[in-house]
Amino acid sequence: MKNSRRQNRIRYKLKKVTDKKRLSVFKSNNHIYAQVINDEKGITLVSASSIEKHLRKEKQTKKELAEKIGTEIAKRSLENGIKDVAFDKGKYKYHGIIKILADAARAGGLNF
Repeated sequence: MKNSRRQNRIRYKLKKVTDKKRLSVFKSNNHIYAQVINDEKGITLVSASSIEKHLRKEKQTKKELAEKIGTEIAKRSLENGIKDVAFDKGKYKYHGIIKILADAARAGGLNF
């Protein structure tokens, strides 16, 4: 899979500057995914996405879904003892759904 220049630049800076776990976000046309990754070991520690059954019970807009996923990833991270993360927005600009997810994760207790 080909990474964009923005994505490569952001990931390089995140890995170079910090040794925190990385909160990575991906969105497709239909779904939103968030996961906390340990780059030293190369494993996913916590994840949340819009394809999980309990998150998509009723009809919701993408903005409402992004807010739910942000709070869910924050809750799961805190349960696993992860409080400080580095936010990896990937190839996306920091606005819209990505910003809503990040703000909800901050409100849920994550620091970035």
